[in-house]
Amino acid sequence: MSIKEQLIEKAKEGKVLAHKCTKCGHLHLSTVYFCQKCGSKGFEDAVLEGKGTIATYTIITVPPAGFEKYTPYAFVVMLLDDVQLRISGFMAGIATPADLPVGSKAKITGFDERGILIEKQ
Repeated sequence: MSIKEQLIEKAKEGKVLAHKCTKCGHLHLSTVYFCQKCGSKGFEDAVLEGKGTIATYTIITVPPAGFEKYTPYAFVVMLLDDVQLRISGFMAGIATPADLPVGSKAKITGFDERGILIEKQ
């Protein structure tokens, strides 16, 4: 199974597939090819809980082709709990900043044609 397929399967379980450097232990999202801290190319899989807080987002009211049925929605960046990793995804039903204050608790709930799905907790 490819890294992409593994990432999708973990997102469907509400988790994040990460890579831990086998040399220095630094955590990365599974899409990197070398350690950003020490340069090593050796990694082992680490599965993290897909829970965190909203770091930033943008509200989409004029969507790209094919996404009209989801409007309005937010493309969010979530800081995962207990680690210094951020992951991005889609959050439905966000029309105004009042709907999603920065710092709101959130979790990964799945994956579909939009990508990783995130919902408020």
